[in-house]
Amino acid sequence: MTGGRPIRLILQFAFPLLLGNLFQQTYNMVDAAIVGRTLGAAALGSVGASSSVNFLILGFCIGLACGFAIPVAQAFGADDRRMLRSCVFHSWILTAAFAAVLTVACSLLTPQILHLLQTPDDLYADAYAYLLVIFLGIPFTMLYNLCSGILRAVGDSRTPFLFLAFSAVLNIGLDLFCILVLGWGTAGAAIATIASQGISGILCFFYMRRKYALLRVGREERRWNPRTVRKLLLMGIPMGLQYSITAIGSMVMQSANNSLGSLYTSAFAAGVKIKQLTMCPFDAIATGVSTFAGQNYGAGKVDRIRNGIRSGTMVAVFYGLLAGFLLILGGRTMSLLFVSSSYQKVLDASGRYLRCMGYFYWTLGILNTIRMSIQGLGFSGRAIFSGVIEMIARTFVSLVFVPIAGYTAICYADQTAWVTSSIYCVIMLGICMKTIRTRTYRRSAAEE
Repeated sequence: MTGGRPIRLILQFAFPLLLGNLFQQTYNMVDAAIVGRTLGAAALGSVGASSSVNFLILGFCIGLACGFAIPVAQAFGADDRRMLRSCVFHSWILTAAFAAVLTVACSLLTPQILHLLQTPDDLYADAYAYLLVIFLGIPFTMLYNLCSGILRAVGDSRTPFLFLAFSAVLNIGLDLFCILVLGWGTAGAAIATIASQGISGILCFFYMRRKYALLRVGREERRWNPRTVRKLLLMGIPMGLQYSITAIGSMVMQSANNSLGSLYTSAFAAGVKIKQLTMCPFDAIATGVSTFAGQNYGAGKVDRIRNGIRSGTMVAVFYGLLAGFLLILGGRTMSLLFVSSSYQKVLDASGRYLRCMGYFYWTLGILNTIRMSIQGLGFSGRAIFSGVIEMIARTFVSLVFVPIAGYTAICYADQTAWVTSSIYCVIMLGICMKTIRTRTYRRSAAEE
C-alpha cells in the first residue's frame, strides 16, 4: 500500500474484508433468525440478553488480535522481515496465553455476568446455556482473528474472506441441525457458531503457513524477545481494551434496557443484530485505512497517510448516510428477519430503535475510520481514550435518562456516544499527524 492511488488501494483491500465481515455477521444473524423464528421471541431475547457482554469479551479478543497485527504491518511496510517474523511468533504465544485465561475466567463467571445484566428470570436459563458455550469457544475466535489479522497486515484480505465464507455456509447447516434436528435450543446455536469459526481459523492457519514463506518463523525468531513482547502488548492490549471499554457502556445500556422487561429485551436484540450487520462496511473501510496508515508510516510517507485517511473517511461518511436512510425507512421491516409478524409490539420497538439510530449513522464513518487510523499509526493510548468517552456517554444516558424517559433514552444512547467520541478523534488525529511528521523528518535527517 506504499505506492499507487490511496483510495483505490484502500477499497480494493476493504472489499474482501467487507465480504468477510458480512459473512462473519451471518454467524450471529443466522443464530438469531433461526432462534427467533423457530423458538420464539423469548428465545431471541435469551440470545440477545448478553449481546453487550459478548461484545465486551469477544471484542477484547478481536481487538487484541488486530492489535498484534499492527507491528506486523509496520514491519512489512519497512521491509524488516526479521522483525515481522519475530512479531508473528510472539503473537502466537501471547494469544494462546490470553485465550486460556479468558476462557476459564469467563466460563466460571457466566452466572454472575447474567445477574449483573439484570437478565429477566424467564430468559435466564437459555441465556446461560448460550453464553457459556460462546465463552468456551474463545480460543477459536482468537485463532481466526489473529490469522486473518496477520494476513491482512501483509496485504492479503481475500484469503480470510474465502475461509470465512465457507464456514458461514457450514454454520447455517449446523444451526439447523443442532436446533431443529437435535433440539439443543439456544446452546445448539452457540455450538454451531463456535464449531464453524474454529474450522475457519484452523484452515486459515494452515494456509498461511504453507503459502507465505515470509511468515514462516525460523529458529532465530523463536527466541523469546521481551522487547518484541512489549511492543505487541502495547498495541494489542490497548486495542482490546478499546473494544471492551466501549462495550462497558453498552453493558450498562443493556442492563438498563433489560430492566424494562422482556419485550424491550427482545426488541433490542433484533435491532442490535441489524445494527451489527450494517456496521460491517464501517469496520472494513476503517481496517483498510488503518493498514494503509501503518504501512506508509513504516515507509515514512506522511503525505500519503493524510490523503488515505481523508479519502477513507469521506467514503465511510457517504455510506453512513445511505445506511442511515435505509434504517429510518426500513428498520421495522428488517426486524422481521428475527421476529415473527405476530409480535407487533416487539417489531414496533425494534423499528423505533433503528429509526432513531439512522439519523446519526453517518457519524460512525468519522469515528471508526479516524480512531482506527490513530491506532494504526501507533498511538494506542489516544485511540483507547475515545472508547472511554463512548463508555462515559452511554453510561450517563443509561443511568440518568433511562429512569426518566425509558426506552426513548435507549434509542439515543448510542448516538450520544458516537458524536462525543468523534469530536475527540478529529482533534486527536490532527495532533498525531503533527507528531509523526516531526518523527519522520528527524529520522530522515538522522539517516542523511
